[in-house]
Amino acid sequence: MPSISHNGEQLTSISVRPDLLTAPRNSHADHTSISPGEIAIGVVIGRASEYFDFFVYAIASVLVFPSVFFPFEQRLEATLYSFVIFSFAFIARPIGTVAFMAIQRHLGREAKLTIALVLLGISTAGIAFLPTFSHLGYASIVILASLRIGQGLAMGGSWDGLPSLLALNAPQHKRGWYAMLGQLGAPVGFMIAGSLFAYLLSSLSPEDFLDWGWRYPFYVAFAINVVALFARLRLVSTNEYARLLDERELEPTKIAEMSGSQGRNVLIGALAALASYALFHLVTVFPLSWLTLYSTRSLTDVLYIQVTGAGLMSLGVIASGLIADRYGRRNTLGTFALFIAILSVFVPSLLGGGESAQNTFILVGFALLGLSYGQAAGAVTANFSAKYRYTGAALTSDLSWLVGAGFAPLVALGLSAHFGLAYVSLYLLSGAACSIAALSLNRALEIRD
Repeated sequence: MPSISHNGEQLTSISVRPDLLTAPRNSHADHTSISPGEIAIGVVIGRASEYFDFFVYAIASVLVFPSVFFPFEQRLEATLYSFVIFSFAFIARPIGTVAFMAIQRHLGREAKLTIALVLLGISTAGIAFLPTFSHLGYASIVILASLRIGQGLAMGGSWDGLPSLLALNAPQHKRGWYAMLGQLGAPVGFMIAGSLFAYLLSSLSPEDFLDWGWRYPFYVAFAINVVALFARLRLVSTNEYARLLDERELEPTKIAEMSGSQGRNVLIGALAALASYALFHLVTVFPLSWLTLYSTRSLTDVLYIQVTGAGLMSLGVIASGLIADRYGRRNTLGTFALFIAILSVFVPSLLGGGESAQNTFILVGFALLGLSYGQAAGAVTANFSAKYRYTGAALTSDLSWLVGAGFAPLVALGLSAHFGLAYVSLYLLSGAACSIAALSLNRALEIRD
């Protein structure tokens, strides 16, 4: 049987029961077993492809869309409009989760995941081929907004339960380590997307980049989605995967039923990770937009600094797994929310300073993001009873993205441009305060119960 070892500890897969091999519901599936290592690979591949898609759009929202879709506005206003459309995916994401959960109940997991990733691929490819404002006028903006909503719906529908399955099958004292694996997709996705845009900026003239060069990363994102689809379907379509999900009761439940029973856990879970999700865009998208508007720095250099920061983030994510297994996931998340609050105080002096100060903010911010975000997905979702964990984990993530990250670039740029960088400090500080309060409330409720 396949196995994976960590620090000398071996985890073996569970063999398939004969009665399940003959079950009609999965009679079409491949009769193989799945090791925790294969689940981990599926998690990393799936999340890395999603985050690459995510960051390609995010970077284009700063470097490309203000010029090619909003040329009739000043650069600041054009970027703010671009960020408005950027937020549409986060609004659509929980809607997509609810809709695709219903699809899964009627058509099955494979159909749900296939439809979601096909929709994501079509939306991404549609942006790659979308005529700009100079060709279609305002219709191009409407189509861009529609495709962005399509991306959000697809992201909600692409939830496959693999992170929850991986965490539940991990040893009790290794759950922080396994919980961080899916989070590694974020720095990996940014490093690829940021490097690709930096290369195009340095290799092409500004005219060529805005004419056709910016479309290339969207083509690459579409190709990666196709590869990720087959990699994930290979797991989803097996009897063993279905058996493991059934054994852990990782099945979609009706939203009304879950909200009535687990609404408190969804709310606390969404707020507990708020510091991580707020910081997420304040070290990736926002600095790029701020420096584009208010500095003369080379954007290629800024992107390479951010790519370096993403490398530090990946180390932070890995370290978070070790720290969480030693001190507890919630303690880890709360401690680094406090460090994020401290960092928020220095936003004006660092981001408003010279190149060294700006680089310090980006690099320190990315490192803190990795340490915090590494446990953002698993610290509170363990509160859900088995029956509701599949749907609850998905909705908790959706709401964390919506509340913490969806509007962060828009709010941060709007506040800083009109009132100063000190208001970005307050925005980040409020996210950290919400995280600490939610984690404290969760602890108090746990003791009471």
